[in-house]
Parts: sequence; C-alpha cells; structure tokens
Amino acid sequence: MFPMLRSLWEYRGFVLSSIRNEFIARFARSRLGGLWMIIHPLAQVAIYALVLSSVLAAKLPGIDNKYAYALYLMAGMLAWSLFAEIIGRCLTLFIEQGGLMKKMRFPRITLPVIVVGSSLLNYLLLFVALLTVFALLGHAPSLSLFWLVPLTFAVIALAVGIGLVLGVLNVFVRDVGQVVPIVLQAWFWFTPIVYPVGIIPDYLRGTIAANPMYPIVDAYHEILVYGNAPDLRQVAVTTGVALALMLLGLFMFRRAVPEMVDSL
Repeated sequence: MFPMLRSLWEYRGFVLSSIRNEFIARFARSRLGGLWMIIHPLAQVAIYALVLSSVLAAKLPGIDNKYAYALYLMAGMLAWSLFAEIIGRCLTLFIEQGGLMKKMRFPRITLPVIVVGSSLLNYLLLFVALLTVFALLGHAPSLSLFWLVPLTFAVIALAVGIGLVLGVLNVFVRDVGQVVPIVLQAWFWFTPIVYPVGIIPDYLRGTIAANPMYPIVDAYHEILVYGNAPDLRQVAVTTGVALALMLLGLFMFRRAVPEMVDSL
C-alpha cells in the first residue's frame, strides 16, 4: 500500500494533468463545455420527476414542498451518478489504456486514480448545480450537508473496489463488460432512488436491506431532503464493506498487472 501511495505522490503531476486534459478534451468543440456534465443528469432527473411526481409526490411525508419528489430524486441521483460512473469507467479502463500500459513505464495505479479524480470533478459540478436547483425550488440545505463529505468517500471506496475487481476480470473475460451494464441497471432499480422505500413490499425488504448502496442513498435523502443526520450504524456497515472491497480490488489489481499487460 505504501509503495502505491509513494508512486502516486511522485506522479502527482501526471495525475493532475491527465484529469485536466481529459476534462478539456471531452468538451473541446462544445459551446456549452463542461455544462453538459450537469445538463445530462439533470435532464434525466427532470424526465423522471415530470413523469412520476404525480404518482409518488403524495407518498413523501415530512417534506413541505410541492416539488418534493424532484428533490428526493435529485438527492438519490447525486449519489448514484458518482457510483455508476466510477464502476463504468473502471470496467473498460485497462482495455482502453492497453497501448499506454505496454509502451510506457509508469505506476499503473495512477490510471484508476485519474478515473476517480475525473469522476469526482463531475460529481462536484453536479452537486453545485443541485444546490442551485434546490435553492430555486425553495428548499435550503441545513448544516447536515457536511455529512456528505465522508459519505462521498464511502461511495468512492465502494465503487473503486467493485470497479477494480470487474475491470481486472474484464481484461481476461470480455463477457464481464457486457454483463455489468445490465447488472448496474437492475441495481439502480433495486435502490430506492426513483421511488421511496416505504412503497416496497415486505417480501422485498430483505433484498433492499442487503443492497450496500441503500444506506448511502438513504443517507443522501436524509441530509439533502429532510435535513437530518444519517443513520451512522447503517452507514458504518456499508463503509466497512466498501473499504474491504477496495482493498480486495487493489490486491487483485496489483497481482494482475503483469498478466494484464501480456493479455492486452
């Protein structure tokens, strides 16, 4: 672990410049530039809100706002967007960067760190946009907003752990890259983002409780929508799982790097 951290510090310029260049290149010829990173998820939220708010708005007790469902949906999407982006990019990261890994000598750990940095930048821009929309809808955040800092690190740890494991496996078994998007789509709908947890039938409660993203999304709802502190017991369990998965992912990544380079 310490050699990885030391190599990251030595190559910090490479990491930061890669994140900056990726951001610039993605929107180099776009007039709206980085705003598209905000427009896409907010447009998705607006569609869900317009279609489903009339059905679900009455089932969100405790929120004195006629845009309650839109607030609920945006809070959940904020957490999910970071989680899904890191996993999706880590899934194909080593295949896409195969040529670079073969031609250049550099710490391979910088590749997932660049992904995390770029995804975190997108997340921060979306977060600023979300707070702006919340203010326009008459819903001011509370001091509980600071709980989002450790929660964001929990999301990153969980996503990096899963993403590294799947990314390594995808190098050797390319079917993984075809299955994961389907699994993520099902995972999204098994997480109370589009619907409140109160409408879930009793026989599905156990499935939802086993979902490691449920406590995190629930915490985002409590913080951003209700202005409450999260349930620390639930979040602590998920954070422990996230750290364990991240360590597993880093272990697999470190052991598999030589074989990956030969297979790419």
